[in-house]
Amino acid sequence: MRTVRSVRALAAALAALALAAGCSGSGGKQSEEDAASGASGKVAGTPRMTIGMVSHSGEGDTFWDIVQTGAEQAAKKDNVKFLYANDKEGSRQAELVRSMVDQKVDGLIVTLAKPRAVKSAVRAAGKAGIPVITINSGGEFSKAYGALTHIGQDESVAGRAVGDELNARDRKKALCVIHEQGNVSLEDRCAGVKESFRGTVENLNVDGTNAPSSQSSIEAKLQSDKDIDAIVTLGAPIAAISVKAREQAGSAAQIATFDLNAAVVKSLKAKDITFAVDQQPYLQGYEAVDLLWLNRTNANVLGGGRPVLTGPAIVTGKDVPPLEKYTARGTR
Repeated sequence: MRTVRSVRALAAALAALALAAGCSGSGGKQSEEDAASGASGKVAGTPRMTIGMVSHSGEGDTFWDIVQTGAEQAAKKDNVKFLYANDKEGSRQAELVRSMVDQKVDGLIVTLAKPRAVKSAVRAAGKAGIPVITINSGGEFSKAYGALTHIGQDESVAGRAVGDELNARDRKKALCVIHEQGNVSLEDRCAGVKESFRGTVENLNVDGTNAPSSQSSIEAKLQSDKDIDAIVTLGAPIAAISVKAREQAGSAAQIATFDLNAAVVKSLKAKDITFAVDQQPYLQGYEAVDLLWLNRTNANVLGGGRPVLTGPAIVTGKDVPPLEKYTARGTR
């Protein structure tokens, strides 16, 4: 696995320290399993607090299952009640943020996939004295909206890394599949690919919550344009759909995807997917909860005014063996 530019080791180190702090002192295999499952032997003795998260996830997006796993395990260690809500529509996300504010949560985690839609709601949280951490998307808006910090990857950097990788594989024409229209982070990824790729990039919008429709759209594009020799998907579920579409279209295009899950790792092993970009969603959920807890209990802020980067890193088939057990348990 190759880390692209500067993935901040500090975030990973802090997560490891936090996990270690929450494990029982018995050591050995049982301690490792407890840490992995969140079943730690000790819970923080700090006062009980409530942290809410609102994401832009649509139905069936396994990426957000991993984010939630990280958040829930940190919450268990930190004596935190964790609340989660999601909606792919920006206006509904704003309503959910306001609902969290009305519940007087002690900390709030939000995504900024559609920043203008949630802007006033996020700022209202800050005015209500609720510290906010943004994760995953819209990092460039985080500071302006009053958040303590942003945890995720630089999407433009990640996109350029994909373009560089396609160049190294002598690809000439790439199809970049956007599964959620209006999501600024997905648009930044495709723009980054286009910036560094020496070939041609064409974007294709699909409805990521409708698998049959998405597959048909990708398949039709591959059938109508035989010059496409690379497909870039921006989420793990769409990668699986693209594998099927490629087969039905009789295309030989290589598939690259953003994000990991067990299915992607299996496809990397089978060489159905050429490479993936990992941004460590588990770490995004875990660190966001842990940093809100640290901010309340010790006035800590991480990042020094800059985003805390959890990616990107390029993952290929050779990286599968050490990752399989983690994706199987839902933490990578």
